[in-house]
Amino acid sequence: MESDSSHIVYILGTAGSGKSALTLKLSGLLFDEGWRVVRVNMDPGVRQLPYTPEVDVRDYVNLEQIIEQYGLGPNGALIAASDILVTKIDDIKKEIESFDADYIVVDTVGQMEIFAYRSAGLLFVTALSKNSVVVHLIDALLAKTPASFVSMVLLGASLKVRFPVPHITVLSKTDLISEEEIERICRWNDPVVLADALEISTRGQQRELNVTLLNALKMQGYIGEVIPVSSVTMDGMNDLAGGLEHIFDSYSWDPEESYRWESE
Repeated sequence: MESDSSHIVYILGTAGSGKSALTLKLSGLLFDEGWRVVRVNMDPGVRQLPYTPEVDVRDYVNLEQIIEQYGLGPNGALIAASDILVTKIDDIKKEIESFDADYIVVDTVGQMEIFAYRSAGLLFVTALSKNSVVVHLIDALLAKTPASFVSMVLLGASLKVRFPVPHITVLSKTDLISEEEIERICRWNDPVVLADALEISTRGQQRELNVTLLNALKMQGYIGEVIPVSSVTMDGMNDLAGGLEHIFDSYSWDPEESYRWESE
């Protein structure tokens, strides 16, 4: 199967949000369902992974060599590595295509901004396949207050602006919070409920700013369903897989025109 007909899932989220753990468990679930799955590690600086990637950008760039050659620190070296990988896109694409996969799960760099906001990330998304979905992880531990949740949704909105493909929002690491907290956070996908929570929990300028942001996000449709998922207990993993299947069955994307939905 060529990459243009493969289903590519990009896992994005803040550092520590559980991207690699989700890559492991989601790819395993898809494999158990009978799909041919390839896992791609896009983080040139990662030292250990909970899975063995079939395609690994560390085979194309060496972070330690970049640090030594250019006298850069770890963050600067990651940025340089990202820019170097742009020149390797064709080679990486050929390697991915050689696996003839149904699903390609891409575990993006730990520092999300490097993939999300530099040219390399967008170039990879547009080059690899028309059938792409971004899965944005909201760390449950960082979203326990209404104001924090708004900031996470705002970050997700910036990703939607950056990557013109369908998005799924996942509340990750739900095994670390209570069922009551999960239910409360998931109810915040209703802007009215979230606005009420902000009125109660914030004061002064913080309240005004959050309400203003909430109204803007609401008007643009950036607040939607959040799927609670745990890579430890596997709770919600079937819901995530089902959401991906629904999207891939119901849309077509032209990289020059953004994406468009087709009726089923």
